[in-house]
Amino acid sequence: MVMADTRGAARRRQLVVGNWKMNGSRAANAELLAALRAAGPWVAEVAVCAPSVYLADVALSLQGDSIAWGAQDCSPFDAGAYTGDVSAAMLAEFGCRYVLAGHSERRAMHAESDQLVADKAKAALAHRLTPIVCVGETLAEREAGQTEGVVKRQLSAVIHTLGHCISQVVVAYEPVWAIGTGKTASPEQAQAVHAVLRSQLMAASEHAGDMKILYGGSVKPDNAAILFAQPDIDGGLIGGASLKAADFAAICRAAH
Repeated sequence: MVMADTRGAARRRQLVVGNWKMNGSRAANAELLAALRAAGPWVAEVAVCAPSVYLADVALSLQGDSIAWGAQDCSPFDAGAYTGDVSAAMLAEFGCRYVLAGHSERRAMHAESDQLVADKAKAALAHRLTPIVCVGETLAEREAGQTEGVVKRQLSAVIHTLGHCISQVVVAYEPVWAIGTGKTASPEQAQAVHAVLRSQLMAASEHAGDMKILYGGSVKPDNAAILFAQPDIDGGLIGGASLKAADFAAICRAAH
């Protein structure tokens, strides 16, 4: 069993990120962001990752607020004949701070490999964006006892590609079987995987104790506090609940 490493826990400010996925409208987004601005500020860092077509609106709505914003994906390339893609340079020009890389839905529906995810993280860092690198196992992989091997393989590609720059990323553990299903990993299950990831990062960087590792997968107001209390869980990547201002605000208040 990998033990928790708490050396940096006391100084890691937690982060809660809302992933809107392919949801929203200009009117609904404006209403949601206004409610979130009114509900803050929070002790934790807070951000929202919106569909690319709304990024300019989000940037304008959050101007002067402590809530950061990010994108849900970026191209591994800076420019070129990649119809439909958005580069990290374009996101940076709008003031984007974060970008998701390797969300399980992208891995599954768009056949994104571990190396492609690593290349996207590298492109984000090159333009001073913070990649939130997602890792996680399917239900079949968990039942087969492969959880540790899967998440370590996924993270290893990013570590190998980024080298010492790995300390500049945020990692998000999202068990695929808990995303949008209503099922949530128990605090003990989530912490066990976070401890594995922290140990892997510690072997790669002396700054791993300061890195944030988020949990995602059916996080709700009633389970957020106990999840965020675990020593290696530094906040959450929130899906469906991030579309409801009251729920997302309550989750943000549970973080520290």
